[in-house]
Amino acid sequence: MIKISKRLTTIAEHIESGSRVADIGSDHALLPVYLVQSGIAVKVVAGEVNAGPLRAAKRQVESAGLASCIDVRSGNGLQVIAPYEADTVTIAGMGGSLIRDILEAGREQLSGVKRLVLQPNVGEDSVRYWLADNGWFLSAERIVEEDGLTYEILIADRVDNAEEKNRVLYEQRTIAGRSLSTAVLFRLGPYLIQESSDIYLAKWRSELAKRKSIVKQIAQASSPEAQARMQKLQQEINELEEALSC
Repeated sequence: MIKISKRLTTIAEHIESGSRVADIGSDHALLPVYLVQSGIAVKVVAGEVNAGPLRAAKRQVESAGLASCIDVRSGNGLQVIAPYEADTVTIAGMGGSLIRDILEAGREQLSGVKRLVLQPNVGEDSVRYWLADNGWFLSAERIVEEDGLTYEILIADRVDNAEEKNRVLYEQRTIAGRSLSTAVLFRLGPYLIQESSDIYLAKWRSELAKRKSIVKQIAQASSPEAQARMQKLQQEINELEEALSC
């Protein structure tokens, strides 16, 4: 059995047994090999756009003797699969904006897909907004820390009443006497902020410190652009402090 990271293991934990998976940006195909070896997936398409990782993925699959179950394909984003070919899609290790763009460009290929397991490195809110705007319900969130880095994992399902469920999920709420806006819930994660694990709090305290440092750096600038950026950052700081005080 191949060994994979805590991050990839957490992703695998949210894939249902018997799934047909498309792993987009598969890199060395570690996740596909693990999914098949562990009996979670019956078929995996490992998509990779870069030549080096593509070759590494093919070697990994061949070495594991799983070429009949894992199809390594060259292509950009979801273009490596046909509609209804997969019921689960994983995209991990990219920026949130890129994951959003991949999903948007591959809307046709998402036909037949019932679950998305997404791990953006940054910009998680852009992924949450896309899911809510496109009929996907964010059913769970996980956060893991590994080798000094923190990763948020978003699990989304295609459900009939997604619009109503999303409305309730992101509806302004009060926690410990503090009001959390819809925008804050999209940025910080509606489940993660409710759980407020030590890893989660450490991440956002670090993000808060970064924003305060930037504000100090640009506070002396007099240009309208710098002042506008400072005002935006200060608003984010105020929202983060309000949310973290819960």
